[in-house]
Amino acid sequence: MDGVPGSVGTSAGFSLRLGQTLFSSASLLFMSLGVEFYSYTAFCYLVTIMGLVIPWSFTLALVDGYSVLVKCPVRQPAILLIIAAGDWVLSVLTLAAACSTASVVDLLFHSGKCCSRYQLSAAMAFLTWFLSLASALLNLWSLPSM
Repeated sequence: MDGVPGSVGTSAGFSLRLGQTLFSSASLLFMSLGVEFYSYTAFCYLVTIMGLVIPWSFTLALVDGYSVLVKCPVRQPAILLIIAAGDWVLSVLTLAAACSTASVVDLLFHSGKCCSRYQLSAAMAFLTWFLSLASALLNLWSLPSM
């Protein structure tokens, strides 16, 4: 596990989690600035998923930060399996939310009713998905070495 940068308990993992937390918070903030997002199911779905990603990523960022500070990485296979499974589930849900939001934003843009904050929110959701996918892949890669 020490050879896989980006897995749980490494400084790269901490950076990935911190990026996920920041981008998902930005996506939620840009979407929630207006009350009009309740009119579209895809926007409500994005708010719900980002509401799940923020505490998950922040909690694991705290775990990673603690593991880096005390130089004691997580070595229990069951815990790493739960984290990898949670990463995969949230990665797929984040991709679905980002894609559905981007499609509604595209439709609204062509009808002339689009606001730039919805575009920023969709972009932040895709960045969150990218970092979440990287975390999921790296954690899955570190599982066989346990």
